Amino acid sequence: MERPIIHQIEDISYPILAAVGVPVNILAIVILSRGKCGLSTCITRYLVAMATADLLFVIIDVILFRLSDYYFPGSFLDHTSVCTVNVVLLHAAMDSSVWLTVTFSFDRFVAICWQKLKTKYCTEKTAAVVIATTCILSCLKNVPWYFAYEPWEIIDNAAWGCVTKASFSIDPRWVAFDWFGKTLTPLLPFVVIVLLNALTVRCILVASRVRKRLRGQSQGENRNDPEMESRKKSVILLFTVSGTFILLWLLFVIHSLYYSVTNEYIDDVDDASYISGEIGYLLKNSSSCTNTFIYLVTQTKFREQLKSAVKYPVTGILKLIKQRKALT
Repeated sequence: MERPIIHQIEDISYPILAAVGVPVNILAIVILSRGKCGLSTCITRYLVAMATADLLFVIIDVILFRLSDYYFPGSFLDHTSVCTVNVVLLHAAMDSSVWLTVTFSFDRFVAICWQKLKTKYCTEKTAAVVIATTCILSCLKNVPWYFAYEPWEIIDNAAWGCVTKASFSIDPRWVAFDWFGKTLTPLLPFVVIVLLNALTVRCILVASRVRKRLRGQSQGENRNDPEMESRKKSVILLFTVSGTFILLWLLFVIHSLYYSVTNEYIDDVDDASYISGEIGYLLKNSSSCTNTFIYLVTQTKFREQLKSAVKYPVTGILKLIKQRKALT
């Protein structure tokens, strides 16, 4: 029997996500960690943390869940104890990735709009504290997921698979926990990011008009403004990162809200609602692979560092060949 079209799309998409997501995030971590991309140490810390969270998300969700279940069914990953731990780690990685995007947006908002607070908040030390706090809270917040699952089946006294307990959708405590989780990720981040971006745009427009008047540009003079150029680069990076996040998560958020309100579950693979949910989940997962491409498009020095990283092994091999030829 031919597999449904949506499952055929997933069969192709998830191996591609794994093949792309792991190397591009590792590449981003390595290049950014060198500190030669012309970015402040504060921004670099946030971007490295976001790439690390995205890498963990790809490994746990795409590789350990999706691909292992398809290519290696019945492996040790299907033991209930391992499965439930992976669920906790999956939610923790997802929350960390989402909220690190929020903290990065807030950092850029402060840097652009609150000049007095900028010198105290936009520092390497503050970034490290914010990142560590975000990741720790994300882990602690998702510990209850370990107790929300039970074995799918028992074979020879061994628990296999994991499925949410029957009481999960009935018990008020689990219902509250589920709504709390969905509100924190990603409903609240959506609102916060949109609000921060709107305030940032407003601040930039006001500051731009003021600086133009002060520099005489309102009378038609054409002068370069290094401060505004610096802000422009920072804003481009901010808006591309946060804007891509919103676009890729939007369908998943709408779908999750709909089913949380209606309490409907549709497993008909030909139903439009089911297909949209699967596509939304796929787009959400693909957001863990996009930031590196954003850096390539928006950051000139990142592209230069990537070229150097690609050339390095090639030049090393050529030197080794020349040395061997010289010895012979």
